[in-house]
Amino acid sequence: MSRVVPIVGVLTALIWSGGGPAVADPRADDAAVLDWKPTAQEAIVPAGARLELVWNEGEFTEGPVPAADGAILFSDIGNRIMRFDPATGQTAVFREPSGKANGLKLDPDGRLVACEGAAPGGQRRISITEKDGTLRVLADRWRGKRFNSPNDLAIARAGRVYFTDPRYVGDEPRELDLEGVFRVEPDGRVELATRDVQKPNGILVSPDQRTLYLADSNPRGNQQLVTFSIESDGSLTDKRVLVDFGAGKRGIDGMTLDREGRIYAAAGAGGEAGVYVFDPSGKLLALIPTPGDPTNCVFGVRKESHVLYVTAAGPPPNDPNAQRSYGLYRIGLKTTGYHVFDYERAAP
Repeated sequence: MSRVVPIVGVLTALIWSGGGPAVADPRADDAAVLDWKPTAQEAIVPAGARLELVWNEGEFTEGPVPAADGAILFSDIGNRIMRFDPATGQTAVFREPSGKANGLKLDPDGRLVACEGAAPGGQRRISITEKDGTLRVLADRWRGKRFNSPNDLAIARAGRVYFTDPRYVGDEPRELDLEGVFRVEPDGRVELATRDVQKPNGILVSPDQRTLYLADSNPRGNQQLVTFSIESDGSLTDKRVLVDFGAGKRGIDGMTLDREGRIYAAAGAGGEAGVYVFDPSGKLLALIPTPGDPTNCVFGVRKESHVLYVTAAGPPPNDPNAQRSYGLYRIGLKTTGYHVFDYERAAP
């Protein structure tokens, strides 16, 4: 059963004060005030737009991606991938176990590529599911050493897969002495794309294929959105800090893009939780508050190309002793999403 959550109302409110916005949560009297004020809120978020909670039974939801048929796949970590059908409103298990799948993407050929993490049940690899359902390993090592815990990925039009490899959870011994960004070439070669980052998390390739956006999200260090130039051979150069959330903040987790190259970043905690919309220069355009800490987001496809799906913590439970669940939300915007897979051509 879906549930409507007001953008401005009972659970969260966008409050303009001083030089920037505060996202006020009635459960927290000391909600912090950010240093930025959205400059194009009404151009992106329709007046009266509301978040709709479509499912709220997860342990920790992440990595939403549209399937070829338009359903929304998302990870529940736990150890399963879920499937939400916009046509029926039903959510069901797509794959269990999932290898602790986190970030999910469809490649240009429509195959599901998954970051499988660490912790019990995690495979610490990048897997790919062929169109006939066969699952195989795309990459699980660099120079003979197992990855830490693949987290999120971005796929270029040419088929090159970039993925982040931090370690946030899991007690398995580490074989790598770095937390970096790797790339898998179309011929299967695995290369280190960069180690010039503390804890890489969300990752994007711009629609023009020239820029890589990367969330450096270290709870004890950087909370930044950085960019790299993508060279013709796939290597990364010219690192630049685009947005700095500041020490002690919860920076960006997962991200997505619209067709104009704007960045939709799941970030913030408590009273600052939401989807932050930046232009390619780092200017804050809009802010979509969420009732709980967000983890990732993606646009739907075809008739839902303007609908942003968000994985995030659900509303606080009535029982203060109950564990807070994670779910899947959606909201209609004035923008449309960018995907490397051509969903229109694959329309049924």
